[in-house]
Amino acid sequence: MEGEVRVQDVALKHNDTIPQEFIRSEHEQPGITTVHGAVLEVPVIDLNDPDQEKVHRSIVDASQQWGMFQVVNHGIPGEVIRELQEVGKMFFELPQEEKEKYAKPPDSKDIQGYGSKLQKELEGKKGWVDHLFHKIWPPSAIDYRFWPENIPSYREANEEYRKYLHGVADKLLKCLSLGLGLEENDVKEALGGDNLIYLLKINYYPPCPQPELALGVVAHTDMSSITLLVPNDVQGLQASRDGHWYDVKYIPNALVIHIGDQMEILSNGKYKSVLHRTTVTKDKTRMSWPVFLEPPPDQEVGPHPKLVNEENPAKFKTKKYSDYAYCKLNKIPQ
Repeated sequence: MEGEVRVQDVALKHNDTIPQEFIRSEHEQPGITTVHGAVLEVPVIDLNDPDQEKVHRSIVDASQQWGMFQVVNHGIPGEVIRELQEVGKMFFELPQEEKEKYAKPPDSKDIQGYGSKLQKELEGKKGWVDHLFHKIWPPSAIDYRFWPENIPSYREANEEYRKYLHGVADKLLKCLSLGLGLEENDVKEALGGDNLIYLLKINYYPPCPQPELALGVVAHTDMSSITLLVPNDVQGLQASRDGHWYDVKYIPNALVIHIGDQMEILSNGKYKSVLHRTTVTKDKTRMSWPVFLEPPPDQEVGPHPKLVNEENPAKFKTKKYSDYAYCKLNKIPQ
């Protein structure tokens, strides 16, 4: 958005202290609220384990008890992930005026584009992050205006990654569907079937002179059904467990999976969306590449009809995904 302050610029101009609008209140400051010296060992699941029954069980258990897990041996070649990361990094290393060509238009109701502000912050604070959003699937939802065209291999790297990601996403959705006692395709169909949107976000967290006072992304649950995330090797993801904040262990070549709000709603609360946030670092740039699997805007999502009866009434409203997203981003009760 024209005139919006970019955190990358702020970081270049502030070597010792950060501006007031980035300093979180004491109940949010990671220096105070993180459990130090402890790393959260969220479940790590080997998708290639010959005991596929065990794999399915582990995915379902993790989705019920944690809302988050990491998958290894997921079938996405390391080279494909490295290419995705390389072209994303190249975008943020472009001159500022080049990046601004992809800025989210000021009047846009769509989330796509380059920006720094995403949701309404109740205390008017800012996150220490810039981002680029664009959809990578289905073809009818893609808007290439937001794909950096001056990075020659950008499109190829994203399309290649998406090709492999489909397989992982489908496997997870089938497991989650069966885990609810449904047919294997019921969950995907309820989320929009082949129109399910794959929304990529690249997060760029520049070095921060006072990381103990700031957050990259404030505590939140994802709006999506599930999120599949690739981080770089700089620690930063934290999850809330029993009311405390812990670092989530970084595992090379793993995908981090978050259960999002739509999956919690669809499962009528059986699966839990995970409360998480991102911290920043003094001398390193952290980046991450989440892909959010979102229902199409007009898709109505509510507890699956097969899961609701007199003994198990619906715990959530059924509503259009676009309405849900609007309320969430503007901090309006659902």
